[in-house]
Amino acid sequence: MPSPPFPGLPHGLRFAFGTLTVIPVRVTRWDREAARGGMLCAPVVGLVVGAGAAVTGLLLLFRGAGSLLASVAVAAVPAVLTRGLHLDGLADTADGLGSGKPAEDALRVMKQSDIGPFGVLTLVFTLFAQVAALAQTYDDSWARGTVAAVVSAVAARLALTLAARSGVPAARPEGLGAAVAGVVPAGGALGTAAAVTLAGAAAGAYLGAYDVLRTALAVVCAVAAAEVLLRRCVRRFGGVTGDVFGGVAETAATTALVVLALG
Repeated sequence: MPSPPFPGLPHGLRFAFGTLTVIPVRVTRWDREAARGGMLCAPVVGLVVGAGAAVTGLLLLFRGAGSLLASVAVAAVPAVLTRGLHLDGLADTADGLGSGKPAEDALRVMKQSDIGPFGVLTLVFTLFAQVAALAQTYDDSWARGTVAAVVSAVAARLALTLAARSGVPAARPEGLGAAVAGVVPAGGALGTAAAVTLAGAAAGAYLGAYDVLRTALAVVCAVAAAEVLLRRCVRRFGGVTGDVFGGVAETAATTALVVLALG
């Protein structure tokens, strides 16, 4: 029998990469302890995803592609590496929130395989915003675009860590949302958020003194926007689902990119 990929990988990292990416990591434990470790490691997944996106953008730029084409590729890489699950979750969450139906019916709307008008519009404007913001950063410099690609991906996964903190209930008794809802202690979530914010500020230091503040602010604004959506979903649906997790991740990524694109 062949050995599983990356046999020395801790269970938390296995859970994080196995559930949040297409990277072939076999998840060997699905208990709450593994889920806790996985959600605490979610920003590490963001670092890998963001690095892959940033390298793709750099390769295109150095081969003569313009900033717009590079930005489209950078926005596409996270979607490919996550099977589009976060974008799908964003669309389903938009459909559920926009349905105007009671919680149980809204959750059924979100489980349907098709995407409604609210989901389509949300996806279109979100992807436009991501590409436009990335193009702005690449127009400033390739280094600024690279930092934006990585920071936005990490901020998106930090939003997952915070959404999985204790006190946030699951809307359904089954699914990925139920598996990770409430698994992260509040102190661990806040500690991870502080570490990511400091790391973002350090990354901004390579661009200049002002970018230390701007990059840290991008992380803070990203998780704040994700928190607004999270609380709205908890009130509306009674808790979180896998779709809500996808929605908060894409909200955080987009917010971070917009802040980093501003002067």
